Amino acid sequence: MLLCMLPILLLVTAIELWMTRQEALESANAAYDRSLLGALKSIDANISTASGGLSVELPYTLFEFFELTASGQVFFRVATSDALVELGSADLPAPPSPPPAGLPVFYDATYFGESVRLVAYERALERTPHGAQGRSVMIQVGESTRSRQAFTQRFVRSAAIRDAIVLVFLMLGAALVLRVALSPLARLAREVEARAPEDLTHIDNQRLPAEISPLVGAVNHHMARIQDLMAQQRQFLDDASHQLRTHLTTLQMQVDYAKREPDPHKIRSALDALGEEIGRASRSSQQLLALGRSDSVAVSMSAFDLEPLLREVALSWLPQARAKRIDLGIRTPLPGAFAWGDRTLLREALSNLVSNAIAYNRPECSVTVYATGDDRGWRLNVVDDGPGLSDEERHTLGQRFRRGANAAKGGFGLGLAIVRSIAERHGGQLHLVATESGRGLHAIVSWPQPSAPRQLANRGEQGPST
Repeated sequence: MLLCMLPILLLVTAIELWMTRQEALESANAAYDRSLLGALKSIDANISTASGGLSVELPYTLFEFFELTASGQVFFRVATSDALVELGSADLPAPPSPPPAGLPVFYDATYFGESVRLVAYERALERTPHGAQGRSVMIQVGESTRSRQAFTQRFVRSAAIRDAIVLVFLMLGAALVLRVALSPLARLAREVEARAPEDLTHIDNQRLPAEISPLVGAVNHHMARIQDLMAQQRQFLDDASHQLRTHLTTLQMQVDYAKREPDPHKIRSALDALGEEIGRASRSSQQLLALGRSDSVAVSMSAFDLEPLLREVALSWLPQARAKRIDLGIRTPLPGAFAWGDRTLLREALSNLVSNAIAYNRPECSVTVYATGDDRGWRLNVVDDGPGLSDEERHTLGQRFRRGANAAKGGFGLGLAIVRSIAERHGGQLHLVATESGRGLHAIVSWPQPSAPRQLANRGEQGPST
């Protein structure tokens, strides 16, 4: 912070010194110009035309004193307006423009390679001198600017020394204040470093400055979310281990039974039951892996076409639907209907919804899959005309290992949990609602538009049923 402040302070100091120099120069000019004007008026008071010519009685004592204060040589020139009568330094630089009558004009010029400050004054004469035609006289007095420059340099030098001392004390004071102000943050850093890896308790923000409290509050909120995630993972591990232990225990019992049974037909039945249990264990393991993946894998957002996704999922479950004599169809969006999300995860969610609809539906019924979208986001829909769910089940299903009253044999209560997890990873929700006819179930996976503008072409448009 001090390094960031230093260039700004140096710039402010430089501007202040420049302004000080300008003020010192103006003050010096005002003081020295008064002396210069006094010398001019002294000369003007001693101009006479009484003798018929132009005469000046120079006050040499005043000039000597003036030269001492000016720290350099003093020049003067007195001449009629036609320049036929001149006294003093005839080659003094003329003013940039003729001065108004009766008003002194100050200006800067160079004389013999040296910077000089001059004042010019023109007034009318009482009589015209012999040999001259002009009835006015021009008086010029000049001096070297070395004294003015020396005064300005001394003034600016003293101001620079003063500002440097002030800047040093300011930086030292700022360093001390920052050290005191940031000491609570340093103490907080030491406390966090001293914590055990598993310690996710809230950080006490009672003794912290108000500026740091929002940061500590955000950290505490983040740690609370990590605690919730860890608790969810522990629960997942407990449930998964229980589920797998159940399968392993059943398999062990069936193997032991087959070893003790001498009847070949009963051994065959035991082996068939063993194969079924292995299949259930395999499906359970796959769903557990899918649930873990939906909870932890990074969501890779991209634009994808909805129609190929619907067809892909429908074709993958078409053999199971035909085996149960269920009419599985899709209502496709018009070509070019794009959504924005993780296509792989959303395919997993839609596949689980179609699987449940086929598993829990009656033969000779139908399952329809379609997608919609609007300015708020997108929705994947699966509608069946099966037995449906009660109000309580529609609100509770989706929790892990929670099964409905009409759950099919071999179900584990993980399919809807996977769908809900994927929807939440997209910032959306899983909705289970009753159909308009009152029969069956309408499952919806909805997720919102991201912050970047992503559009679904032909939103809400649906093509013919296939």
